[in-house]
Amino acid sequence: MTAVEQQLDRNPSTPDAGGDGPSAQAGRGLPVTTRGLVVIYRSEGHDVAALSGVDLHVGAGEMVGLLGPSGAGKSTLLTVFGGLTAPSAGSALVGGHDLRSLTPSALDDLRAGQIGLVLQGAARNLVPYLTPRQNVEVAQAPARRLARDLPSVDDVLGPLGIGDLADREVSTLTPGQAQLVAIAVGVACEPGLLLVDEPTSQLDHASRDRVLRALHDVNRRVGATVVVVTHDPDVAAALPRTVTIRDGRVGAEGRQGEEFAVVSADGSLPLAGAALADFPPGALVRLHHDGRAWLLLPADAPLPGEEPDGPTGAEPVDEPGAEPGGRGRDASAT
Repeated sequence: MTAVEQQLDRNPSTPDAGGDGPSAQAGRGLPVTTRGLVVIYRSEGHDVAALSGVDLHVGAGEMVGLLGPSGAGKSTLLTVFGGLTAPSAGSALVGGHDLRSLTPSALDDLRAGQIGLVLQGAARNLVPYLTPRQNVEVAQAPARRLARDLPSVDDVLGPLGIGDLADREVSTLTPGQAQLVAIAVGVACEPGLLLVDEPTSQLDHASRDRVLRALHDVNRRVGATVVVVTHDPDVAAALPRTVTIRDGRVGAEGRQGEEFAVVSADGSLPLAGAALADFPPGALVRLHHDGRAWLLLPADAPLPGEEPDGPTGAEPVDEPGAEPGGRGRDASAT
């Protein structure tokens, strides 16, 4: 039936603005919060800001999509959440832990037992000469050393529909099958936070829908907080909440298909979608409160109740004897 299986049977996870999502009852979901997050890197001798002050909260058990053009900072934000990229300024908290303040050992433990990261491209997450079973075992090894109680390999692969592939070499699998194995590796430790970068790119619709359903199933079954980077509009439409990153900042949010602008910490309001056509960069904007709501108007637009040519809307009338366009002649003049 697709359109991503009619938005996964119209039964997505519900966004959580307060901190405890519906799936958090499983006890795994970790909230993620950034405040003024800045990431700067060097490129060809210059400092480049990948993130320029991101303020974002993802509640425990939420499922959120990160959208935006290439180079906007989505993947960088995902690697910050995963503890792979250190903030240059600001803060990033996962499960209440400030990632900047953790020792390398504590950060390794957090990643091993609580964070699952699936990078873009299945091959980057898998050992090609091993089987899916062996890849899952490798992924679980650090958490097992921490005495975590983990599911069996069959219990990881089975819900993803790839149990029959457990003992085939990864290099013999189709792209869709390999992507499902990569997700299996990401969820093998039943993480509190699952981070997935472009999981459906270059997949056919059937494989794409299986991957997305697998992410929803993990979110519901395990209670993991799931953050997905995607360019696929059908995938975005199937997610309960989306966050658009533009120029290294949060530019907009979507809830159940409705898009909202987000006020930045400095009070600025990025415009989203079709509004940019009416208010291009550099445009002057008039803010007006009509007693019920704030209105955004072009600087040359009349206020509500005004006519375009003035407060009364009356066209100026030339009086007898007046110069064209003049104000009329004084009747007492001689």
